[in-house]
Amino acid sequence: MKRLLLLLLSACLPLLAHAAPATVERWGVFELELTGPSTGNPFTEVNVAAEFTDGHTTVHVPGFYDGDGIYKVRFSPDAIGEWRYETKSNRWDLTGKRGSFTAVAPSAGNHGPVRVFNTYHFAYADGTPYKQVGTTIYNWIDAPEAVQEETLRTLAASPYNKARMLITQQPTAYQEKYAPPLWPFVGTPPHDWDLTRFNPEFFRHYEKRLEQLLELGIEADVILLNPYGKWGFNSMDADGDERYIRYVVARFGAYRHIWWSLCNEFDFLRTKTDADWDRLGQLVADCDPHQRLRSIHNGHRIFDQTKPWITHVSMQNGAAVDEPGRAEMYRSVWHKPVVYDEVKYEGDSHFRWGNLTGAEMVHRFWCGTVAGTYVGHGDYFFTVVEDTWTSFGGKLTGTSTPRLAFLRDILETSPAMGIDPIDKWQDTNTGGQPGLYYLTYFGREAPTEWTFKLYKNGVTDGQRYVVDVIDTWEMTITPEPGEFVTQKLDNYHYVDAAHRTVKLPGKPGMAIRVRRLGDDGKPTTLLVPVD
Repeated sequence: MKRLLLLLLSACLPLLAHAAPATVERWGVFELELTGPSTGNPFTEVNVAAEFTDGHTTVHVPGFYDGDGIYKVRFSPDAIGEWRYETKSNRWDLTGKRGSFTAVAPSAGNHGPVRVFNTYHFAYADGTPYKQVGTTIYNWIDAPEAVQEETLRTLAASPYNKARMLITQQPTAYQEKYAPPLWPFVGTPPHDWDLTRFNPEFFRHYEKRLEQLLELGIEADVILLNPYGKWGFNSMDADGDERYIRYVVARFGAYRHIWWSLCNEFDFLRTKTDADWDRLGQLVADCDPHQRLRSIHNGHRIFDQTKPWITHVSMQNGAAVDEPGRAEMYRSVWHKPVVYDEVKYEGDSHFRWGNLTGAEMVHRFWCGTVAGTYVGHGDYFFTVVEDTWTSFGGKLTGTSTPRLAFLRDILETSPAMGIDPIDKWQDTNTGGQPGLYYLTYFGREAPTEWTFKLYKNGVTDGQRYVVDVIDTWEMTITPEPGEFVTQKLDNYHYVDAAHRTVKLPGKPGMAIRVRRLGDDGKPTTLLVPVD
């Protein structure tokens, strides 16, 4: 009997040595840690997973090997209450482990993962609107530690709430001075890799940075593959691609702020066909129990965005956001949120894609906004001691960032339903919600006045509105005195009953905001909960 008790206690030691948390907040991360085999190649020879259930929903969650005989399963509960789990494995010492934890109410700032909302827009799982104002910092994890820390400080003071970032390295001139400190696979650069063995130290450091972005409230748009590496990570065979994707999704997928970007400029990676990309995109969807947002980013050729595994469009096209009417067209084709993640960069590069003025970058954001889409930022100024922000983070040098902070403030007070085209066949410069909210951007035009006139949808006689004049560059909002009361003009429009006009300064970059007044005399908003 004594020997039997000792054997039973020994079987329980892995769990006792790594006690799982008793409570986790909703949409937080529950991490189960187990001790198992460390000989052979655990990455390929050992499978571990767990099934979680709250009595209503059962979720199968793949786990991963974290080195030194440690296996982990990470799960993000989407409902409050008790969750029970049981491990599954092809090794006896990892299978059949049972336990439970309680998911409690989320803390302040935890709104859950971002999801597609109202067809073309985004919202957090608790219904809080998410207005994307993103930036790109491809290789910031590969910069020296001091630069990585500087990047976090810069982001904390910026308006950006999403960051596009690579996992596998891409070569830049900066790496001649500072080689990447860690690599995702075991081996020696440039080509001596064991692509069947991941480097847990690399992924732990990456997770540390992911967690810091989460604390800042910044979504992490994680780019799984890229075409530019010279180390062989972009030319793995089908088994290598699948092994890599499954490992990354198992490690990172429980973090609520993760978005998956299958590839940066997919069409520049010549070793894969569209069928390969479709297979890998479907793999991400199939092996991700948390179903994070998914996209694929283009170079010259646009991928078929109708694929069901694609949740939103990640578009590179600077010309599309040169005018609002062009930006809207992709929306109408695919009926998904469109994020222009790359519209060229503000910078001083000799490359034409990296030399926008700050004013031009701001212009493109505003064109995309009133078209009912979203736009991403890039900063491509070289400095003496660092590479560009877009490549390696560090400092922001351009003049667009404060103006994009101003735009984000405007977006945060816009309708939760999102900004949609009001009259896309005739007035492409105006977006909003009919009969409630209007945002008209004049772009490069320099009008000296604007006549109050609203498209007919949602408007009736006698509605009361207030008007603001917005200078997108000087970052000012000037209320127009008094109220505007609607009166039908013709089959298409309503005007102010007193035929009032609004004076404008005759300069580019101006906008008009029109908001309907409620019975309390205050501008109304449209808040529709998702959850």
